[in-house]
Amino acid sequence: MQLVRGLHNISTETSGCALTIGNFDGVHLGHRAVLDQLQELGGELPQVLLTFEPHPREFLGTQSGARRLTSLAEKLRRLSRTRLDQIVVARFDAKLAAQEPEAFIRDVLCARLQVKVLVVGDDFHFGRRGRGDYALLCKSGEELGFEVHRQRSHLLDGRRISSTWVRECLESGDIARANVLLGEPFCIQGRIAHGRALGRTIGFPTANINLTRHPPPISGVFAVTVYGADGGPRAGVANLGRRPTVNGEGVTLEVHIFDYSGDLYGRRLRVELVKRLREERKFESINALVAQIARDADAARECLGLGRPE
Repeated sequence: MQLVRGLHNISTETSGCALTIGNFDGVHLGHRAVLDQLQELGGELPQVLLTFEPHPREFLGTQSGARRLTSLAEKLRRLSRTRLDQIVVARFDAKLAAQEPEAFIRDVLCARLQVKVLVVGDDFHFGRRGRGDYALLCKSGEELGFEVHRQRSHLLDGRRISSTWVRECLESGDIARANVLLGEPFCIQGRIAHGRALGRTIGFPTANINLTRHPPPISGVFAVTVYGADGGPRAGVANLGRRPTVNGEGVTLEVHIFDYSGDLYGRRLRVELVKRLREERKFESINALVAQIARDADAARECLGLGRPE
C-alpha cells in the first residue's frame, strides 16, 4: 500500500482508479464493507481511499462533542491491512473548505486521481458550504465519464454500523460491543512522554500518553494489553482521564505494565483496552488512591488471566 500525503503529491501518470472518500474514523466493519464494495465494483483498477486531516469537523468547528475514535496513525495502521493500493491524506484547510464542489470534482477527482469508479454514501457532502452531494456526483459522472455508486449499509441487529454507534458504546463503557463493531479491539496509540513520576514513587510506575489534543470518547480504569514494549504483548492496568485526585491537567492515558522495568520514554506504544474495571473518580487522599490502584491491578490481572504477583 502506498501512502500519499497531500493532494499535490498525487501522481497523474495513472490510467484511472476506483475511489472512495471519507474520514473512516475507527475503520469499523461498515467501512470495511465499503472497501469490499470498492474492490468488487472497481475490478482490476487500483483501489484508492481519499481521507482528510485534520478531520473537517475539527477544522470547521462543527465537532459538537464528537471525539475521534482513531488518530491518523492508528487509522493508517488499520487501513494498511486492507486491500487498498493507495491512501491519499489530503490536508483539510481553508483553501480546501472554500473550494467549489465542481472544482473539486474537476481538479481533484478527475485531473489528479483520474477516477473511473467512485463509491460514496448517499449522505456524502463536500465542497464549499457542503453544497456538493451524491446527486451532483452522479450528474458529473455522466458528463465526465466516471461511475458513481452508493455505499451499502452494513447492519448488525438491524442497525447500521457507524462511527457514532461505536462512540456510543465506548462512552457507555461497552467495550465488548464496540470491539464487535470495529472488528478488532479498540486501542489508543501514542508516544510516551515524561510525567510527574508520581506512579514510580507509590509503587506503580506508569507510561504516559498525552491525549489532550484528541481525547477519546471513553474514560476510566481498564485492563489492557500493551504493544511496543520489549518482549511482545504485555498485560497491564491503565487510567484514562484527567486524574482528579492529583489535580491532573488535560486527558492522559497512564499505563502500568505488569512485571516490567524498562525505559519507555520516547517510544510509541499501542494500548488495547480489554475491559473497563471502573469509572475514574477522585479520592480523598493519595493513600486511598494507592489502595484502589492495588485493587485495580489485581482485578486487571484476573481479567487478563494472570495470577497475582509473588
